[in-house]
Amino acid sequence: MAVDVDVFTDVSRALAGARCVLFDFDGPICRLFPEDRSKPIADELRREIEAFGASHVLGAAERTHKDPHVVLGAVHRALRAGAPGLRELLRVLEERVTAGELAAAELVAAHHEWHTPYADALIRKLARRGATLAVVTNNSPLAAEAHLDRRGLLPYFATVQGRRADDPGLMKPHPDVLFRALRVLGLGPGDAVMIGDTPTDVEAAARAGVEFVGYGRNERKVRALCRAAAPTVVTSYGPLIEGEWGPGS
Repeated sequence: MAVDVDVFTDVSRALAGARCVLFDFDGPICRLFPEDRSKPIADELRREIEAFGASHVLGAAERTHKDPHVVLGAVHRALRAGAPGLRELLRVLEERVTAGELAAAELVAAHHEWHTPYADALIRKLARRGATLAVVTNNSPLAAEAHLDRRGLLPYFATVQGRRADDPGLMKPHPDVLFRALRVLGLGPGDAVMIGDTPTDVEAAARAGVEFVGYGRNERKVRALCRAAAPTVVTSYGPLIEGEWGPGS
């Protein structure tokens, strides 16, 4: 399947026709963990798991992966498979991940270089046109809200939906977070466009029946989105800000 990269007229048309735009948080709005800063959180989770005597639930990749969500997911899968005594461990791990994401969100909000270029302007342009905005993220909704509030962007979002503390198995690529946002907004999948930056975002949008626009900030991200068959990818929001979309631009 051919992927359109930087065909801004098509993306502008999709966004202009959407009643709702669903933003992933980490990537499309900011870089939550620049320079692999998520790894200390993942390492902290592994220490908690080892202290609990449950290191056996981690596979080879999960023992070294920099993403704490990968580690969290491994423990959740083991719990779902019937491994005994993991519910309290999962609760502790969720608290650690949320605390790390909150700290990162506050830090990144204070550093403009880690804000996704033109994201503020795109959010304001969409809101000015009357689109309803929402966040759909695998991060804690508390972290996303804190970050957006610090940047003065929170009032533009009708809802912020994120990882469910009671069931991390519903993180994307499961479409649950998209469906939750749409239910809150009283809208259907056909009313929405999602902006995301990972293959899991592509899959979640497809499973939810939501149109998707990929944001690829570098060549690696673009390649991953293309391999995941994202229908269209942009490498910058800049031309979307500068271009005219018709009435309301």
